[in-house]
Amino acid sequence: MPGREPMSHTLESPRRAVATAAVVGRGRLGRVTTRALGAAGVRVIGDGARGSSIERADVVLLCVPDAEIAGVAATLRGTDGWVGHMSGATRLADAGVDFGLHPLQTFLGTEGPEAFHGIGCAVAGRSPAALEVARALATRLGAHPFPLDDDQRAAYHAAASIASNFTVTLLAAAEQVAASAGIEPSEARSVLTPLVRSTVENWAAHGPESALTGPVARGDAETVARQREAVASHAPELIALFDALSASTRDLARRGGGSG
Repeated sequence: MPGREPMSHTLESPRRAVATAAVVGRGRLGRVTTRALGAAGVRVIGDGARGSSIERADVVLLCVPDAEIAGVAATLRGTDGWVGHMSGATRLADAGVDFGLHPLQTFLGTEGPEAFHGIGCAVAGRSPAALEVARALATRLGAHPFPLDDDQRAAYHAAASIASNFTVTLLAAAEQVAASAGIEPSEARSVLTPLVRSTVENWAAHGPESALTGPVARGDAETVARQREAVASHAPELIALFDALSASTRDLARRGGGSG
């Protein structure tokens, strides 16, 4: 797909871009972003839908589904303000926006205005000034901006999906297997949560090889075989996932040389 031209605007100082903002889209991200901007001293104008008020905003942030970004951006051509999207996956050139601002976080939509505080935020711009708009806006929201090129987006977004989405899928599988041991879902979440938190903290502090424990890491094939038999008996639909994760875990253990 040929790259679209960035928006035309007349703002000379990127610092002016954080004075007023219009947020298009009132899904989870749109609602959280609106609250965070207001708390950061950025005046949010408009009601979340495209309209005349957007034309008066210094920044327009598109919080719409990826498939809709380019279409919405096209309707804003000629807008004086900077136009950016908050997608991790969509290339700026394909969307026809000036900058990208992607919070590396998962949202329910009910978070308070501090939701961006301390999180990573991928920023990109189709010009140095546009990049500075994204960087300044992320910093003002309390996030830690880091640069992301268009050709890096697919890998970046895949990493985020593995870390967040796939973790939820994995924990759902653990909850399902725990049920076969007579542990109710709410109780399973309660007793497994400290284990999950400790694992994540160890990974963050020491890396995956050092954080890895358990029978696969120890080379305890007999215990792994009994686990597999239990999964096959009570949740056979999960056996392919169990086998794939066991194989990947063995590879990780070999790289780390750990005893588990």
